[in-house]
Amino acid sequence: MSTRKHTALPKAQTLIEALPWLTRHHGRTVVIKFGGNAMVDDDLKAAFAQDVVFLRHAGIKPVVVHGGGPQISAQLDRHGLVSEFKAGLRVTTSEAMDVVRMVLAGQVQRELVGLLNQHGPLAVGLTGEDAHTITATKHLPTIDGELVDIGRVGEITAIDTGAIEALLEDGRIPVISSIARSADDAHVYNVNADTAAAALAAALGAETLMVLTDVEGLYEDWPDSDEVISRLTASELEKLLPELSSGMVPKMQGCLHAVRNGVTTARVIDGRVPHSILLEIFTDEGIGTMVVPDGTGRDAPDPSGGTAA
Repeated sequence: MSTRKHTALPKAQTLIEALPWLTRHHGRTVVIKFGGNAMVDDDLKAAFAQDVVFLRHAGIKPVVVHGGGPQISAQLDRHGLVSEFKAGLRVTTSEAMDVVRMVLAGQVQRELVGLLNQHGPLAVGLTGEDAHTITATKHLPTIDGELVDIGRVGEITAIDTGAIEALLEDGRIPVISSIARSADDAHVYNVNADTAAAALAAALGAETLMVLTDVEGLYEDWPDSDEVISRLTASELEKLLPELSSGMVPKMQGCLHAVRNGVTTARVIDGRVPHSILLEIFTDEGIGTMVVPDGTGRDAPDPSGGTAA
């Protein structure tokens, strides 16, 4: 008697492939920096929300951190305010800061919370201002050997994870806007979202930091080669930092900070690929670039329990 061939069998094989990853990541915290094309393309936004909710129902604790560069630039233009960048950071005047707060907390965050909550009452929005989750001081970057004032741009000085941990304990998905307050509550600052995500991942003792971006990962020898580095150590990354494009620097500095402060792996993945988060966490191949602590070579097993991405 012949066995009937079931067309759904590949689905079962996919689920079985995910089983060891489900086991290894269960109960762990994953901080995801939401950005790039994933936050402006409707289909990619919907896929991102599905991925995050899937993680939550799979027993993983996702924390989403977002910026809103394209939306902020568009709103500044509408208000007749100039968008200017120095040292890779947005110059943020007092007038621009009002727009930043409005866009991040009132537009981007609300849309993202709404997308997540289409799948159940899961997501709760907060900013770094709330419960002093992120405290910052004025950041003065060095440009051409001199400290330069770029306005209300913050450098993180402290993280309080109490509100986030309470939400995670309650089974919620925190969605955090990258805005901070000064310790004396006198000032509000615009904080780079990559930097904020890395600091929160370290403070939460997260297993993984995932940074969505608009490239496949970190390239081996850009622009001469489009070969993506699948894995590198903190020290290897540190050596590459001076050669990176300005857009990749805060992302890779964030990854470096994370793995040097207790996060098991940091990953830069292509947010242009639908369901890139699930592909990275739950498949043997993975996508993007994974940064691991020193002492873990490129060919060693994934320190979170799997194989190299």
